[in-house]
Amino acid sequence: MRLPLLCACLFATAALGATEDHGALAGHRHRVLVTTDIGGTDPDDYQSLVHLLLYADVLDLEGLVSSPFEQPGREAILEVIAAYERDYPRLRAHAANYPTPDALRAMTRQGGVRPAPASGLRGRTEGSSWIVECARRPDPRPLHVLVWGALEEVAQALHDAPDILPRLRVYYIGGPNKKWGPDAYQFLVQHYPTLWMIEANSTYRGHFLGGRQDGDWGNAAFVRRHVAGQGALGSYFAQHLGGVLKMGDTPSVNWLLHGRPDDPGTPGWGGRFVRAWERPTARFARLTTAADRVELFSIVELVLPLGPDAPDRPTGQLRITNQVLEGHADGAGNLRFRFCPRDPVLFRYEVRSNVPGLDGRSGEITAVAPPPERAGEPSPRHPHWWTDDPALPEAEGVHHGARTVSRWREEFLRDFAARLARCAGPAR
Repeated sequence: MRLPLLCACLFATAALGATEDHGALAGHRHRVLVTTDIGGTDPDDYQSLVHLLLYADVLDLEGLVSSPFEQPGREAILEVIAAYERDYPRLRAHAANYPTPDALRAMTRQGGVRPAPASGLRGRTEGSSWIVECARRPDPRPLHVLVWGALEEVAQALHDAPDILPRLRVYYIGGPNKKWGPDAYQFLVQHYPTLWMIEANSTYRGHFLGGRQDGDWGNAAFVRRHVAGQGALGSYFAQHLGGVLKMGDTPSVNWLLHGRPDDPGTPGWGGRFVRAWERPTARFARLTTAADRVELFSIVELVLPLGPDAPDRPTGQLRITNQVLEGHADGAGNLRFRFCPRDPVLFRYEVRSNVPGLDGRSGEITAVAPPPERAGEPSPRHPHWWTDDPALPEAEGVHHGARTVSRWREEFLRDFAARLARCAGPAR
């Protein structure tokens, strides 16, 4: 049974309890710019973009920036907009505020296609320039930048235009994205510690893990029952990930729909977060062993001495799990590597280098979850930085904070189903 949108909203409003709702579905319009690695290795961004466009009538969308690694992704965004265009007459009949397909295409930009080097910056792009342009618009509202992939565009925009810092509100789907882009992340930590940032390394997993999973609410069953065949957007959504719901970036959108976007410490569809402790880093001037323990999602740096047999231009790669990370010769006799452990496990790695003393050397390192008391140690250097709640009752398995999203699963999926139903049937 598909409940109408009004009923779904009432369910969610009641669930939020006494918390005042400043979400878009309660009538508060928020400025939004999305950066996405759509077209990259994980197709869940296609699903999240479908979700975003279904709610484009209650958000003021200003930018869709593609920032995948290895290949341009702007065409992938345009592909989703093409599906939206087929449903637009039906959507427009429900709400006059849906943007035209041409307006969406006009705000779509291409960002960088390669990870930043050790500096955290690779250079200005069409996407980073668009962030600057949007942030500088004469609008008293902040610009919410939802980062579904690389942080490179945000880092470059702030480097080029530091004046936009107080205008930004960043919701970063970290975890695997932080793993693939540790240098841009570390640039922001070091140079823009007062950035307003939600760093969701694991909370987002509550969108597809935990919560109600019985009957129509399972990840595959929901798509079969409520998504497939619901207009062009529903059919497009169901083509990805084998017809299984994931859309792991969607909590950043849901955070703007129901809850308190101005206060990440309050509950809402996009999760509840705690003030971030000092952003964890670990530096080793040697190859590590299994006895070396680092915090999950920390930035780990290996600073390996080159030795007397190093060539004039030393290079190297760190091969760890499914990553190949480029080394950086620091000019002080060392080759440096940064990586971010995204799972609480033992990692094994190997160095490949033109430095004889380093080539073929290997090591291990153990990543462990942060203790719950970390939530009581907010960083004075990062007064507006928020992250996953490490309290064990808020975890789904090993994924900290995920239950702060999964507990709303039935409410936000009912609302999503009602939105998709707008795309079905004849246009009015």
